[in-house]
Amino acid sequence: MKKATFAAGCFWGVEEAFRHVPGVADTRVGYIGGQTENPTYKLVCTDKTGHAEAVEVTYDPSKISYAELLDAFWTCHDPTTLNRQGPDEGTQYRSAIFYHDAEQKKLAEESLKEVEASQVFHSQIVTEIVSAGKFYGAEAYHQQYFAKNGGACHTDAVKVKTKLAVAAAKQRLGT
Repeated sequence: MKKATFAAGCFWGVEEAFRHVPGVADTRVGYIGGQTENPTYKLVCTDKTGHAEAVEVTYDPSKISYAELLDAFWTCHDPTTLNRQGPDEGTQYRSAIFYHDAEQKKLAEESLKEVEASQVFHSQIVTEIVSAGKFYGAEAYHQQYFAKNGGACHTDAVKVKTKLAVAAAKQRLGT
């Protein structure tokens, strides 16, 4: 199993999107990218911790590639809105890919370039690609919030299918 971490606005909808991706074994919402240790939701909402609301994805690389997860990331939000998704505003709602190793960084950068070149989004992409620091799990009531309480969010802004992800899937499947 491997880990991937993404921030794409309110973590409830982002987690719900990733929970339904085949090959994803587990998801956990939390906070990453800031300077405050052991942040709480209340603190993160002040927009003073530097943390983003994010989803830590545990996935089986024999069932889904990191490149395919990147397509799910691009699809589940609008990466052209700076520090905002839908009605939610603040740096905690920024679009970011938190890479865990050099390969993830390389693939994230390649995927970003391909998505920008495709012009599927009509404005400039503002997604950050940064090294994953410490991930702090959010409070229990935030975990799988939509699965427990119903609801929906701003997900599925645009369907993205990169050549990079298609090639990774073919390689993974040995075709």
